[in-house]
Amino acid sequence: MNDFYSFAEGLSPWAVGLFFVVWVVLLLLVKRVVFGLLRRAIKGSDLYNIFVHSADMPLNLLIITGGGAIVGRMLSASDTAMPAYVMVGFKLITVIAVALFFDKFLNALLHKLSGRVSVLKTVGGVTRGLIHITVFGLGLLIVLDSLGVSITPLVASLGIGSLAVALALQPTLENLFSGVQIAIDRPFLVGHFVQLDSGEEGYVHKIGWRSTWVRMITDNVVVVPNKTMVNTKILNFYYPKQEMSTRLQVGVHYKSDLEQVERITLDVAKETLREVSGGTASFEPFMRYHTFSDFSINFTVVLRVDEFRDNYKVKHEFIKRLHRRYAQEGIIIPYPIRAANVSQEKQFE
Repeated sequence: MNDFYSFAEGLSPWAVGLFFVVWVVLLLLVKRVVFGLLRRAIKGSDLYNIFVHSADMPLNLLIITGGGAIVGRMLSASDTAMPAYVMVGFKLITVIAVALFFDKFLNALLHKLSGRVSVLKTVGGVTRGLIHITVFGLGLLIVLDSLGVSITPLVASLGIGSLAVALALQPTLENLFSGVQIAIDRPFLVGHFVQLDSGEEGYVHKIGWRSTWVRMITDNVVVVPNKTMVNTKILNFYYPKQEMSTRLQVGVHYKSDLEQVERITLDVAKETLREVSGGTASFEPFMRYHTFSDFSINFTVVLRVDEFRDNYKVKHEFIKRLHRRYAQEGIIIPYPIRAANVSQEKQFE
């Protein structure tokens, strides 16, 4: 290498500039050939696509800065020094190129894995933000160090400043770490239908840095801090699966034939699940008598629907069909009745 720089002593600045152009063009061609060979060897692998997309621009910058560094040494050997600010610019571009590569590569890899790992899908935004801050923060420290700026006091100041910021942002950080806990524990995912302890129910629309958004059936959105979501009781209608049982309370007159009532009710239930969209046709509905109430014999009918929102439609159709069928069969659903024993009351007059 020393022989090479000794050879450069006799070169004119124009020859050195021509060398720089040749260097850039040649290495750009080499890069293209290597990428082509990798494409044929890996045959369109996702990792290859991520690498090429991430490395394309940073490699171009590194080729330019590498050529600039060699040209600077050649000019120094020929007693024609390159301006100091140009060399500083080359260093700065080199650091930027490396930071860009790692930032693009890690974010593209995260995006690819998010489709396979549900945890990464949930906290993808938080993770990408942390990657940006870490990569470019380290790049900034390296640039300052290369410029001769002592980074030790800066790092110490950042530590003290971070402690002060952490104390000031304690509620925000609590929600942030609660969001991470939700992502790891996964009591619910985006798209699940949940009921909050406060009574609101709806679909989980978004799990963010600070809060979880729940879109109710009315299309209003409830924004709940992640800390509250972690510390409250939540009913998840999509776990362990979306199918769910739904119950309906019915009462018939005391003079009804209970065997007939059971047969007709189950016929209507099966017909409803088979014909109404959202009903689980493969489910065998059943009913259980359970109460001699004041004016009726009460029972519960158990149906099954594909997911929570189908619950309303299936119940709606079942009630209409059951009411019509009871009327045809002469089965009475009694009105509330209150009996007064007049003769008994007269004894106390």
